[in-house]
Amino acid sequence: MADKQPLIQPDRGQDAISIHLVNRDGLGAWLKQLSTSQRAALEAQKFDGGGYQTAIVPDGECWFAVGGVADPESLSSWCMARLAENLPAGTYRRTKGAPGPAVHGWQTAQYVFDRYKRPERPVGPRVLLTQDVGAIEGAIAEAQAVCLIRDLVNTPAEDMGPAALEEQCETLAKQHSATLKVTVGDTLEQEYPMIHAVGRAAARHHAPRLLHLTWGKESDPILAIVGKGVCFDSGGLDVKSSTGMLLMKKDMGGAAHAIALAGLVMGAGLPVRLHLLVPAVENAISSNSFRPGDVLRSRKGLSVEIGNTDAEGRLVLGDALQRASEEGPALILDFATLTGAARVALGPDYPALMAREDATAAALIEAGRAHDDEPWRLPLPDAYREWLNSDIADTNNAHGNAFAGASVAGLFLDKFVGDGIDWAHFDTFAWRPQAKPGRPKGGDAYGLRAAWHMLKGRFGGA
Repeated sequence: MADKQPLIQPDRGQDAISIHLVNRDGLGAWLKQLSTSQRAALEAQKFDGGGYQTAIVPDGECWFAVGGVADPESLSSWCMARLAENLPAGTYRRTKGAPGPAVHGWQTAQYVFDRYKRPERPVGPRVLLTQDVGAIEGAIAEAQAVCLIRDLVNTPAEDMGPAALEEQCETLAKQHSATLKVTVGDTLEQEYPMIHAVGRAAARHHAPRLLHLTWGKESDPILAIVGKGVCFDSGGLDVKSSTGMLLMKKDMGGAAHAIALAGLVMGAGLPVRLHLLVPAVENAISSNSFRPGDVLRSRKGLSVEIGNTDAEGRLVLGDALQRASEEGPALILDFATLTGAARVALGPDYPALMAREDATAAALIEAGRAHDDEPWRLPLPDAYREWLNSDIADTNNAHGNAFAGASVAGLFLDKFVGDGIDWAHFDTFAWRPQAKPGRPKGGDAYGLRAAWHMLKGRFGGA
């Protein structure tokens, strides 16, 4: 996404190229307004009003753009994204209506990850005008949060290790006058033993740590946001296959979501006392790796038998969730790229949502549907809690069958959330395997907008 100027700007009547949005049902009537040569131009481009189709139409010495949408009266976040991807650099205005929610996809469509490879033919910014001036700042912040997640997830593990996540949190703290506490070394081992155990095999420059950012008035309701920050997951001694390891730079996608959401909360001045907790580790293999069959201590005091070292994300989250619970929060939200089972059940586009409170789950789903970011609720069934029983410890970290993997992982996390605390867990993919309009292949946000708009509704943000 271009960052030299806002891609959404107030419409004050300045010069701009027109964009017409039509669908197949209304195409015939709309074509009657055009000249023979203009209709021929559309026909040559095979434009028939289908969704995400785009065309450029000559108009004297100028031209205008046309986009196909499902319903010009009810736009989605993504319906103008293909236009933003395909059009030349310039300033644009939708005719006969405001862009509304489509301003989101217009911005995210222009995202480019160019840290290591510059585009051969870079295109300048495509700016969209809107008369909804009051929504511009929030729309820009939301798109920037999505693009931050993409940047963090797309960056390889060597450049996005625990120290790099710490730098990201430091930047966030400075931007919003927040306080960041970093726990490492012997103190980490004593206070957060599962985080330390998972990360202790990593090289020194990727040493494990807990990042704890606090912000806001102490008198305001406490909101805790927790993100899994496994910067690379080899699987540990239960090592992954080469195929399974290929995308494991994205295993810190939960941390990326949590950091981006915390930035939105602070940027909007939401009236909460924020606690952002990111357990940042690399699940590496070395002579001091934690082992299958080991029993780990936890911050909560529960002993945990290791049934699988590749079920490490729930371990680091367990200590972080316990720390979050100690504040007595009104709500805990956590994000994690936790299980392949969630992807088998729901595919990449729907983040799995588990929640203790029906009202919280409903609010998150409603907010997601309204902003084209719908989560799908999975259960936390009491009947499956026994699958985590251990003969020698208080709990196992993995169950011995192939059933309900996402829900059982959620049940493990539930053990570390304080009694009576409202808690919701997103098992999110953080990766888009195939490009869609406004959503390029690579790291991506799933559940961020659902969570953000639910929080605004719950805590009364602007």
